[in-house]
Amino acid sequence: MTILVIAEHDNAALKAATLNTVAAAQKIGGDVHVLIAGHNAQGAADAAAKVAGVAKVLLADAPQLAEGLAENVEATVLRIAQNYSHILAPATAYGKNIAPRVAAKLDVAQISDITAVHSVDTFERPIYAGNAIALVKSNDFVKVITVRATGFEAVAANSGTATIETIEAASDTGLSLFVTREITKLDRPELTSANTVVSGGRGLGNKENFHAVLAPLADALGAALGASRAAVDAGFVSNVYQVGQTGKIVAPRLYVAVGISGAIQHLAGMKDSNVIVAINKDEEAPIFGVADYGLVGDLFDLVPELERALQH
Repeated sequence: MTILVIAEHDNAALKAATLNTVAAAQKIGGDVHVLIAGHNAQGAADAAAKVAGVAKVLLADAPQLAEGLAENVEATVLRIAQNYSHILAPATAYGKNIAPRVAAKLDVAQISDITAVHSVDTFERPIYAGNAIALVKSNDFVKVITVRATGFEAVAANSGTATIETIEAASDTGLSLFVTREITKLDRPELTSANTVVSGGRGLGNKENFHAVLAPLADALGAALGASRAAVDAGFVSNVYQVGQTGKIVAPRLYVAVGISGAIQHLAGMKDSNVIVAINKDEEAPIFGVADYGLVGDLFDLVPELERALQH
């Protein structure tokens, strides 16, 4: 039994979710191969070869794979799919763009967003915004799976000695064209990989308050900034900050929710955090149902007081 992991990368280095996906593959068992589909991507292939537990890295390097267009990556995966019992991708925007296409072409049912492995054919995945866990068994000849990164501890990135094999990339399908990419550069830790996250909700009132109140606390904690969907919809911050079912799924060691009521959609994206601290003036807010520590009161008083305490 051999498992293929479709790596998410930027041609130079691996994205963090790839390490969690490799961890899920190891739970299934068997040899783990990692596919690097890109252009001038030797750096990413070298990084994948150092990942613990990886037996082989497959490098498909071609201009049509430079930007990770899903149709071209899918076509390359299909060239080698018959060699694998399982094909895994991270449940990120990248992985969720590729895996369903592969599953459809193979005529199998995709298993989405798994958080645990029971056996080679049985997996857990959250449903109903994480309020229930489904146990899914697949009899398909190849299992196409996306992996929720927060469900698996990342494997070591620098203790492997895998071989690198160059494979031929599929031709450009011509179905899509890369036009441009706008990258939001953040001065803080990346949201999905940060150990500490400070998130704000609609209770902050406006964009100015969001940054004035949360930025000092995030600085004191060395934290990433997040936001509820309500805050994003109100224009406080862009959707790259959104935590929740339709945003980013996070599970930091510490999650501080400020002015967030705790709608199901938001809880689905952060309730697996190790420690949750909630600050809200409404003592009946649903966020307190998942919080380890709760502060009831005016956030405009409590957050600055907390920030000052952290400075001493």
